[in-house]
Amino acid sequence: MALTTLDPNTALIIVDLQKGIVDSPFIHPIDKVVERSRALLNAFREHGLPVVLVNVAGGAPGRTERPRRSEPFPTGWTDFIPELDQQPDDIVVTKRTWGAFASTDLEDRLKALGVSQIVVTGVATGTGVESTARQAYEQGFNVTLALDAMTDARLEAHDYSIKNVFPKLGETGTTQDIIDLLATRST
Repeated sequence: MALTTLDPNTALIIVDLQKGIVDSPFIHPIDKVVERSRALLNAFREHGLPVVLVNVAGGAPGRTERPRRSEPFPTGWTDFIPELDQQPDDIVVTKRTWGAFASTDLEDRLKALGVSQIVVTGVATGTGVESTARQAYEQGFNVTLALDAMTDARLEAHDYSIKNVFPKLGETGTTQDIIDLLATRST
């Protein structure tokens, strides 16, 4: 774990903790991911820092080898889980790609707020979380990944992202590491 600092204006991005996804089979218990994401959410709100809630409502339009969902999502599928306690000041992003920055206005919204760093949590480690982190890094944000606040349905994808990809995109740490840095950072 190589977490060193948090910029004065850091935003929390919680990826795809929504009703239609949280009941999926994950390699780590989703209740722990939700609990830790909620702890970060509380800490960011206490410090008056931006919170971004991301949900997914479709997929990118390219041709793939795997079949795509053809039927519409059930009612409520994209709703955030109640544990996130969505607030009026939260930035809400609905994506139709793996990452939260592609084809959305998230970069502009965060830069307008002076955000220079993001902390990412959520699901799935090897798709939504990793893609969001990659896109943020490519847009010039400092990236921090809360490793104990994410999971995936595939162990190999989760492990690969944590061991091989995330150290190249930013810094990693635990939820508590990040909360501790929030408590000591200069504002």
